[in-house]
Amino acid sequence: MPSPALDIVAIGGGTGLSTLLRGLKTYVGAGGPRSVGHLGAIVTVTDEGGSSGVLRKEFGMLPPGDIRNCIVALAEEEQLLSRLFSYRFDTDSALKGHSLGNLLLTAMTDITGSFDNAVLAASEVLAIRGEIYPSTLEDVRLVATLEDGTRLGGEVAISGSLIGEEATTTVRHARITHLAIDPADAKPTDRALASLASADLIVIGPGSLYTSVLPNLVIEPIAAALREARALRVYICNVMTQPNETDGYSAQDHLRAIVEHAGLVVDVMVMNGRRPSDAILATYAAMNQVPVSCDLQQIRDLGVTPFFGDIIAEGDFVRHDHVALAQTIFQLYDHYGRTLERMRK
Repeated sequence: MPSPALDIVAIGGGTGLSTLLRGLKTYVGAGGPRSVGHLGAIVTVTDEGGSSGVLRKEFGMLPPGDIRNCIVALAEEEQLLSRLFSYRFDTDSALKGHSLGNLLLTAMTDITGSFDNAVLAASEVLAIRGEIYPSTLEDVRLVATLEDGTRLGGEVAISGSLIGEEATTTVRHARITHLAIDPADAKPTDRALASLASADLIVIGPGSLYTSVLPNLVIEPIAAALREARALRVYICNVMTQPNETDGYSAQDHLRAIVEHAGLVVDVMVMNGRRPSDAILATYAAMNQVPVSCDLQQIRDLGVTPFFGDIIAEGDFVRHDHVALAQTIFQLYDHYGRTLERMRK
């Protein structure tokens, strides 16, 4: 008898989440032993940079950028839609720097009366293969506390990114010791919580630890739902360290930050098992970035099972490969998730 189709929920933001969704969508309704019955994505809404930041400030709406990327990743006609939604106006006008996808979600928010309705409407019109849930509909802002006691407010300050002509420059700051949101009691959407309760498999990451992953997990009801979930919970660790967010971090440091902020919400941690090329490593070394190292025993001591996979693709930079990532996730569930199913019976 074939295994039932899985309900999968992914949590994160940025390019990491859209990469994961791109790989998983091909299994939606596929049938056979590896099939996804329902695919959901809980997406962070704390972006303050670029077009999203401008629209957030001018229209008082939630930032649409990460949501836009997820819609594109889940769309049937992804190639054309990606070009259309990612099209940026470069003329010297009020539209300069804005993407068409962000403007569409802004218009849909005004037409439908809320950001959540706009996401639902856009998803329906584009017939995406999954559902997208903003992690909260409240106007939240990130607040980071650093080792030296400094507090930084906002995603741009935390990541150290500059806006405008110097956007490729990073302003360095001390190590982050704690992340919070303001307001601290922000509530998640009911749809997001319901998806976690019914999921067979929950995937956290990949993505920037403090500006893509943890912004979802510091919303306490989401963390509580993860702690109580019956699903197999998988965290996909980043391949390389990231300036300002994870300088000098090992895999267990990434995991420890998650545990400290949200409790034990991970069963299995996926790490890259293939060394990037020397040329790529040299490029990253010039930016003071190195591969994320790991200590397997320390990961196990945190209550999590380590797992290595060949999950990267190389171009100008190292990126997670969406096909390999999806295949690895199914391999994990075949081994660990089926065990959970047997234990529940």
